[in-house]
Amino acid sequence: MSASRITGFSRLVSNKKKISIAGVAAAGAAAVAFTAVPGHAQTEVEPQAVAAPAAAAPAGFSTKTTNLLQDGLADQYSTIALKAKADAKTKADAAAAIKAKAEAKAKAEAAAEKRAAAKAAASRAAARKPVYANNLDGWIRESLSIMKKHNIPGTYAGIHRNIMRESSGNPRAINNWDINAINGVPSIGLLQIIKPTFDTYHVAGTKKSQYDPVANIVASCNYAAHRYGSMDNVNSAY
Repeated sequence: MSASRITGFSRLVSNKKKISIAGVAAAGAAAVAFTAVPGHAQTEVEPQAVAAPAAAAPAGFSTKTTNLLQDGLADQYSTIALKAKADAKTKADAAAAIKAKAEAKAKAEAAAEKRAAAKAAASRAAARKPVYANNLDGWIRESLSIMKKHNIPGTYAGIHRNIMRESSGNPRAINNWDINAINGVPSIGLLQIIKPTFDTYHVAGTKKSQYDPVANIVASCNYAAHRYGSMDNVNSAY
């Protein structure tokens, strides 16, 4: 055999050995895999395609969890809304309180100013009001002032003349012997007026007493004006 043939044979043998070794290795691996399956030590298993592992489901929330989260958010929004409403009411109440306080202050100041003005007016009126002497002259003059306001006619002279004739200027004078006294209504005061006549012709603003000199004069002059036209026209018992 030539050298070239020997070399070619050697290569062939070497390749066959490699193929045999590869086959044995593959068979061994298959055997190891086969024997690794429990309960199948003597059973031949046909090779099957290996399924690819299922892709992992994407992370997420269950419906229950989602509902709970939504409820929680709703509660938070509700709480926020209630707080905002409460804050708004608090601010509105505070503003109303400030306004009410300002109005009350303004009202109190206006009332104080009104009282002060009334007091000042009263002081001015008192300053202008004449002071009458507590005697016959003063009583007649004060009576004339009141009579003028009520349009009751009469003069100082006419009043004074009739007073001197009836009571001599004594406001406590009383007649207990004439017909009026017999009837239970004696003539009383400066101008000797009986109670029914005094009550009928009494002028508002004067005292309701026949013994009060001013009230007596004014009521008597009012009566004389209605019956005689004026006290000036009276020259005797009337």
